[in-house]
Amino acid sequence: MEGGKAAHHHDTARLLKAFTRTVEPRNFGIGLVAGFLLVTCAYFSTARFDAIHIAPLDLGVPEQTLSREGSKAEVLDTDSDDGAGNKDLVHDASLADTKKDDTFARDGDAAAAVEAAKDDDDAAGALLPRLSANGTQEEQGVLEDQELLVPDALAAANSPNKSGNNGGSQPVVQSDPATIPAPVKQTPPTTTIPEAPKHEEAKAPPAQQIPLVPEPLKQQPGPEEVATAPRREWKPLCDMTSNRRIDWCELDGDVRVHGAKATVTMVGAARAEEWRIRPYPRKVDPNAMRHVTNITVRSTMTLPGAGAGEGECAIKHSVPALLFSDRGYTGNYFHAYTDVILPLFLTAKQYGGEVQLLVSDMQMWWIGKFLPVFKSLSNYDLVDLAADNRIRCFRHVQVGLTCHADFSIDPLRAPNGYSMVDFTKHMRGVYGLPRGLAVPAAGARPRLLLIARASTRRFVNADDIVRAAQKVGFEVVVSEGTHEVAPFAELANTCDVMLGVHGAGLTNMVFLPTGGVVIQVVPLGGLEFVVGYFRAPSRDMGLKYLEYRIAPAESTLTEQYPADHPIFTDPDGVKSKGWESLKQVYLDKQDVRLDLKRFRPLLKKAIAHIRANKLQH
Repeated sequence: MEGGKAAHHHDTARLLKAFTRTVEPRNFGIGLVAGFLLVTCAYFSTARFDAIHIAPLDLGVPEQTLSREGSKAEVLDTDSDDGAGNKDLVHDASLADTKKDDTFARDGDAAAAVEAAKDDDDAAGALLPRLSANGTQEEQGVLEDQELLVPDALAAANSPNKSGNNGGSQPVVQSDPATIPAPVKQTPPTTTIPEAPKHEEAKAPPAQQIPLVPEPLKQQPGPEEVATAPRREWKPLCDMTSNRRIDWCELDGDVRVHGAKATVTMVGAARAEEWRIRPYPRKVDPNAMRHVTNITVRSTMTLPGAGAGEGECAIKHSVPALLFSDRGYTGNYFHAYTDVILPLFLTAKQYGGEVQLLVSDMQMWWIGKFLPVFKSLSNYDLVDLAADNRIRCFRHVQVGLTCHADFSIDPLRAPNGYSMVDFTKHMRGVYGLPRGLAVPAAGARPRLLLIARASTRRFVNADDIVRAAQKVGFEVVVSEGTHEVAPFAELANTCDVMLGVHGAGLTNMVFLPTGGVVIQVVPLGGLEFVVGYFRAPSRDMGLKYLEYRIAPAESTLTEQYPADHPIFTDPDGVKSKGWESLKQVYLDKQDVRLDLKRFRPLLKKAIAHIRANKLQH
């Protein structure tokens, strides 16, 4: 046994001696390195890596910059709830909230254009994992942001030289899942991040047009914004208090007029209302209003076609409508102007003819008398409401005309600042009257129009008045007027001065040229409140107003009553008995015999004014 052990030991020693002679120290070191490499390769061949995480470089950007200010592909505006102040405004939102405002800014775009991103996949919420605490989407340790950032990453790759200046982070290019190269070929990371190779499976969405206005400004308001948005104050359809002369209504929306039923209905309104209106400007005068039809003006919350109480539109108008009555006192020439013609001009002139006139209680003879006026204010045929059984639909309807004082316009309240000068200019245009200024032609005498009434308030000594005016220097024309407006309008426009006793005939002053003179003779009876109907309006028309108050001796009442009668001693007592008493005595029974010696200075004053016009022009 000992000899065997010795032989075995001897053989081992000889083998080691032979090996040490063969293996040198340098070769031994190479073998160790080779073995290490073999082990390393075996390790990497069996390990599973899905992505390489590139360590962020210290570029001087604060740690929370990405979450607070946003990078190239971060959302600029997101919907948030009341607790949004404690959450990350960009990342801490669900996909559903993000889809409400998928607005992204391209970092590096010099114009900072805003582009709305499309998301047509309704199932995307199930594919994307929830957000992690560090503001990135992760699933089993794999970074998934590149699925959301592909469109902008591709755009950035196409313009690598552009850099953003919007306060966000430096551009970050996400890497694709990488294939691990041999360790000997690996290079250490540099200070710049290489561009991402093009991902063959990624497809950018179709190019979108960049809106001129940022998309967030065009969004529909959210539920909370709707709840807090101020509501427009509801304005009643009708005004029954602000105007002492007329009640009126104004309707905007789906407005349906049924003439035969005398109804004006606005459907689909915010509130249901109903009013009864008589569209004539003498609302406090029962005698004037008794023949004026009541118009029912109402609004209903029922939508069109849902049983709104009105049928379908037979005629749809593209222009607004004005509804008024031509009854009341319109048979009187003065009231025709102050109650309808002037208010119609004031209300309709602003539309330049593009307005439909709806007339209740239509009197054909009266409409025919003033037809040129109506045609000058509307390009459309008048509608007789009582005879119209069709439903007419408009977007805007005014029931009742706009009125100021009697025979007057307040330019501060009028549309476009219209004045009485504008009204007289319009009326001269309606009848084609040539004279705009009261300046007699060279060598011609100023003309005076004496309005001779046929029955009441007549000039008893009209012939003497004519001779007195001629001696002063006037050419005198005497006329009572006719039913036709045009002939008398033409005559009045040829004259420079109009003389008449208080009455409707003085209304024709609207046809006098600007700068003319109106002389109103005021009968006995303390008629101050009625003579004002012509005093202020004439001045507003650009005319000179002169007034002559007769003495008791110039009234024919002295031939009917004794000098101590109350009509002379107590005119206020007569007026206190009412309008009919006053009218019967002072307007219907009284004629005038002018004292020419007393009246002549007024004629001289009138002709001096006309001559002054001639010198000025």
